[in-house]
Amino acid sequence: MKKTTSRLTFALLATLCALGATVATAPAAQAQVVGVDVRIGTPPPAPRYEVVPPPRHGYAWAPGYWAWNGYRHVWVGGHWERMRREYVRYEPAHWQPGPGGWVFIPGHWVR
Repeated sequence: MKKTTSRLTFALLATLCALGATVATAPAAQAQVVGVDVRIGTPPPAPRYEVVPPPRHGYAWAPGYWAWNGYRHVWVGGHWERMRREYVRYEPAHWQPGPGGWVFIPGHWVR
């Protein structure tokens, strides 16, 4: 049962990622917000140490984080996020404990 659930979870995440790529390339008038709620029972490992590059004008550094691929945690390295008008700061991706396990919160801009 657990293996089937993991495969279904992975297939669902792959489908949602494909939909997200479609939404990201849609014209602004057709853009939609797609939310994914990832909950797992296994806490993520401790964050890896990353050397933060020097500041880059017009960009915010998004540190690396542990993602869930349907079977295990995988490390996603840090990257630059282009600054957005009318947004105050970038909130990095992270995991937080919640009802039913650990909940993944994707990185996002805060107004």
